[in-house]
Amino acid sequence: MLTRNWLATGVTLIASALVIHHNAYADEGMWQPSQLPALAGQLQQRGLALDPKQLSTLTSWPLDAVVSLGFCTASFVSPDGLIVTNHHCGFGALQVNSTPQKNLINDGFLAHTKQEELPADPTQRVYVTEQISDVTSQVNAALKPDMDGYARFVAIDEAKKRIVAGCETPGYRCDVYTFSNGYDYQLIRQKELRDIRLVYAPPLSIGKFGGDIDNWMWPRHTGDFSYLRAYVGKDGSSASYSKDNVPYRPTHWLTLNPKGVKAGDFVMVAGYPYNTDRYRLADELQSAIDWEYPTKIGMSRDMLALVDAASKKNPEVGVKYATLVAELNNAMKLFQGNLEGLARSNALATKRAQEAALDQWLAQQKPGGALDGAALQADVVNLRKLVDAHLKLRERNFVLAMIQRGGLFDASYQIVRLAQEKQKPDLEREEGFQKRDEIRLLGAEQGLDQEFDPAMDQQLLAYQLQHYVKLPAAEHLPALDRWLGGVTDEAGIAKKVAALYAGTSLTDTKTRVALLSATPAQIDASNDTWIKLMRELMPDLLAVERQNKTFAGDETTVRPGYMAALIAFNASRGLPVYHDANGSLRVTFGTVQGYKPRDAVEYTPFTTVDGIVQKTTGVEPFNTPPAELAAIRAKAFDGLAPAGSSLPVAFLADLDITGGNSGSPAMDRNGQLVGLAFDGVWEGTSSGWLFNPAETRSIQVDVRYMLWVMHHLDHADNLLDEMKVKVPQ
Repeated sequence: MLTRNWLATGVTLIASALVIHHNAYADEGMWQPSQLPALAGQLQQRGLALDPKQLSTLTSWPLDAVVSLGFCTASFVSPDGLIVTNHHCGFGALQVNSTPQKNLINDGFLAHTKQEELPADPTQRVYVTEQISDVTSQVNAALKPDMDGYARFVAIDEAKKRIVAGCETPGYRCDVYTFSNGYDYQLIRQKELRDIRLVYAPPLSIGKFGGDIDNWMWPRHTGDFSYLRAYVGKDGSSASYSKDNVPYRPTHWLTLNPKGVKAGDFVMVAGYPYNTDRYRLADELQSAIDWEYPTKIGMSRDMLALVDAASKKNPEVGVKYATLVAELNNAMKLFQGNLEGLARSNALATKRAQEAALDQWLAQQKPGGALDGAALQADVVNLRKLVDAHLKLRERNFVLAMIQRGGLFDASYQIVRLAQEKQKPDLEREEGFQKRDEIRLLGAEQGLDQEFDPAMDQQLLAYQLQHYVKLPAAEHLPALDRWLGGVTDEAGIAKKVAALYAGTSLTDTKTRVALLSATPAQIDASNDTWIKLMRELMPDLLAVERQNKTFAGDETTVRPGYMAALIAFNASRGLPVYHDANGSLRVTFGTVQGYKPRDAVEYTPFTTVDGIVQKTTGVEPFNTPPAELAAIRAKAFDGLAPAGSSLPVAFLADLDITGGNSGSPAMDRNGQLVGLAFDGVWEGTSSGWLFNPAETRSIQVDVRYMLWVMHHLDHADNLLDEMKVKVPQ
């Protein structure tokens, strides 16, 4: 299927490895639905009552009820398009509808009728996966042996665009997903829903109880859930927000099990995890430990301090940057957890030992055998050289990525780049700037004001430029240096940035939207300071882009060989074989169970509302609503608590999840929803590199707590009725 003979057996290797070798590692693995029938024995042994084949059919219940938000996972829970996900996944919808005077983030929100539901951000989407097909041979057919890295990237990119163009129809989004940097290519067709509305979210004191202090920690007592609804045009077609739109009618939806689960029960999660690094090189892990994580922790801390100081002076900044603050806090703690977990598990030494064992195994493969060990070994060696060269540019790439993130830098980039790309045939346009992307670009410009403050944006840009000027001169952008005019001190940079914002009209939404239709001539004639700067920067940014594309193209010549070698090697040792997460639909399964994080300490798998009382201080993030405290003390659990026990809040399971799984439905043996995955434990944060079955645990908010909050505290009985949930009394 791939370009070289020794790779032709790759997919067969994956299939046979699953069938023959997976018995001892059933809880590790982010499995593609098509792989699950091969795991039937393990699934049934764990307790699954459904036919495993049912989990491989994307257009059948329950998988067709599981949807992607693009950054989180969610699921339909009613025939009227009602969607449940995490509170932090619905956070953006709360933010865009909040003001300092009416802060839905803090107060929560409940629409008692569909007419009261509020539109989410214009760029918010819901994607329903309907078809996955292998297109590896079609992509690889475009490659020629003598292509350099950039030519390979372009050929692959053009092949993927042609495949996508042949797939997409109105209301559907198609994308070719790359697995293991070119080992496989799969075409994924998704229904795209564009009118998404906020329906319900508990107050922050429930939805984010414990805040960033408790983030990644167990025991946990966070009611991390919220509800959205998808709408379509009256004819059932995908449509942008309109008061005339009607609720989307999914084919299937999940039902909630008010009885929940108990310790030892089977549980599975379906979702869209977006990244793991289990097949990365030891050198890449070394870089993450020595440079990437410490650098990101430091920059996150500095940016949080800037936003916090500005928020104290202007509460509106706090509302507009609430999502960024949440993201930075989460990332900072995750990176710190990675550093501690990787050190505790001696992960780097383990990785190096694994690579040495792989090298030795490849050297033992006989010429003319099933695998060409020498060819695979050559690819491994060349991959190491390629990675080493690319890591030398890590600081430049990171600083430029941070500068380009959000605000007016991103807005002006989108405007200038779109004007250039529109001059090309659609299939030749850069990904993200094709005709199908223009509605997303429009939504981004329309919604920017809800998450943007000019003064705050200036401070963040000035801070990032301070990092830029410290880069080696060879890594600078000539145009940016010319604009800075030799200025390197903090005060001088701040003055340059202030002048840049003083001369722009891009702070006005109508202006930004109008400029999305600008021609290159109009861009060239503009005197707007941001447009002028971006016009000058664009050649340098494109040169950096080309360099990174060349690396990506070169990577496709060697990373698939490394993956093929690992697949064969792991299969020979009876280890699980699956691709790293890449944003595509995956299923993971296991059981409800606790763990032992250290000597003489053992965590049980459930927390209860008793822990909420114990943690409550009256000060955010432990400021429990008085009505909740009173109900807990009165043990007014409405029949949702197990007999003789308190009301569960969250539970642990040995599920293999990562970022992007947030909001994923946790389903019981019958496919009923019993909770929502929303976090992992501190000891398992480094599982993206190495899975540790003894300590890797996912955290789910328990369906019984969700229903109790909805019924007893927030009186969201209209939603319970819609979901046909009867709360026991």
